[in-house]
Amino acid sequence: MRTAPVPSSPAAELIDPPFHAALARTSSSLSLVSMQLALLDWALHLAVSPGKRLDLCRLALTQAEQLGRYIQNCMAAGPQQLCLCVLPPAQDRRFAADEWRLWPFNVLHQSFLLTEQWWEEATRGVWGVARHHEDVVAFAARQWLDMMSPGNQLATNHVVLRQTVEQHGTNLVRGALNALDDLERAMSGAPAAGTERYVVGRDVAVTPGKVVLRNRLMELIQYTPITSVMPKVQAEPILIVPAWIMKYYILDLSPQNSLIRYLVEQGHTVFCISWKNPDEADRDLDMDDYLKLGVFAALDAVNAIVPNQRVHATGYCLGGTLLAIAAAAMARDGDARLASMTLFAAQTDFCEPGELGLFIDEAQVSLLEAQMAQTGYLRASQMAGAFQMLRSYDLLWSRVVGEYLLGDRAPMNDLMAWNADATRMPARMHSQYLRRLFLNDDLSEGRYPVNGKPVVLNDLDLPIFVVGTLTDHVAPWRSVYKLHHLTEAELTFVLTSGGHNAGIVSPPANSHRRFQMQTRHAGAVSAAPDDWLASAPTTDGSWWPAWQAWLMAHASSTTPVKPPKMGAPGLPPVGDAPGTYVLEK
Repeated sequence: MRTAPVPSSPAAELIDPPFHAALARTSSSLSLVSMQLALLDWALHLAVSPGKRLDLCRLALTQAEQLGRYIQNCMAAGPQQLCLCVLPPAQDRRFAADEWRLWPFNVLHQSFLLTEQWWEEATRGVWGVARHHEDVVAFAARQWLDMMSPGNQLATNHVVLRQTVEQHGTNLVRGALNALDDLERAMSGAPAAGTERYVVGRDVAVTPGKVVLRNRLMELIQYTPITSVMPKVQAEPILIVPAWIMKYYILDLSPQNSLIRYLVEQGHTVFCISWKNPDEADRDLDMDDYLKLGVFAALDAVNAIVPNQRVHATGYCLGGTLLAIAAAAMARDGDARLASMTLFAAQTDFCEPGELGLFIDEAQVSLLEAQMAQTGYLRASQMAGAFQMLRSYDLLWSRVVGEYLLGDRAPMNDLMAWNADATRMPARMHSQYLRRLFLNDDLSEGRYPVNGKPVVLNDLDLPIFVVGTLTDHVAPWRSVYKLHHLTEAELTFVLTSGGHNAGIVSPPANSHRRFQMQTRHAGAVSAAPDDWLASAPTTDGSWWPAWQAWLMAHASSTTPVKPPKMGAPGLPPVGDAPGTYVLEK
């Protein structure tokens, strides 16, 4: 017989949350308890797995023999030996330089790669270890190994040593100054070096428009049609719902990289939500508020400005997840105002969220909740560390080598400047999002409540366009693809090269991208992700024109109409784009 839970004592409620918040501040908001549990699970099960330990001993001996033969062959062949005994993964560029084929640096990097192979084998396939704990331990091992890579050390990186000799150590002086500048900026809260060249409203987010709605959570921007190019526009407008974890102008970077500008140039009437950067006063804003004050308020405004027309709704990342929830609620309630739905790198099934799931379990969420209870929000810096660890070589160690050892500042671009312009998230909303979606997977399992009733994605009966990106570490494309199994609606899936951000920012001009695209018709059987990957045709270039053609194919009419006025009665413009919320730090 189940007993009632024992209520927490006043002492526990008074002491524990601030104590846990203090622990979080000392551990970069990562749960050390969760990590220790994973390590303990792995270590104890490895201790009672003599066969696995024997296999690891055999592997170590085999690798030692392999490395010994390699060293002998290299010594016999001379200092210009270029052969390798183990090849790095295709995506690993750390040892691509020819200097890593020279003695003794070839031995150093080959030893490192063999060590990586051994630890990958050691952390995987241990009998009895929970899958989540296995992933955490493997991830921790990779982080430690990345830090110890010979490419990250002055004494073992031939490229750095050669440049140090050629430049008489001035590269190290520049690197020290770069490190000091970065430290000062971090301590003062100043933006990253180079971001001053990309000012919001001057260099990025410059597509002309008006703020036609402002509430406590968002501003709605209506973009000005380019009548000199398109004297008339498409009848059905586009509403863009970006993620609240990012500033909206990821879709309106410099003019040559702006998706919003591209859509306007194609003759579309475009609206975009710009989320408020929340502070302590917004701690109680929740997911329902983001639906009501965000998606539904924006949709009502668009309907008032462009009456008697359905809307092509588009969501990016978390904004796409929110849009999918809203669309499912509208389908449930018989609301037919949407003409189509487009999702950019947005998950609707969170049972396999990728490496981001490593940082989301009960211990981790509880730790964040303790911190957010004090501040009222989740700081951007609390998220930045986790995202850097997901791609530690690309985002952390390559920068250490390039900017601090070689002394060369990486050139800043509009996407990098946007990435440094991070936002906060309200405490209540973020807790709900993590628990309802990541921990419980309520949306895909038909339990997510809107207005007190659950929504079901299979209620969707509108055409859907979904974009996944090949190297996405935030929303892995196979996870994004799972929408195929949650709805029987017509669904066109695009898989483009690039990552979570760079794959979406893919302008047609000078595009070095490629994409695959295939449509599953309504009610048809869905292919498995790998089968889809093998069968979908590949096209060179940007996917933007393909999406534009898809929008036109799913429009109620292709006859252009007179552009709508800016705003509407009761919704007068309250300022110029990009608005004020996007400027909040």
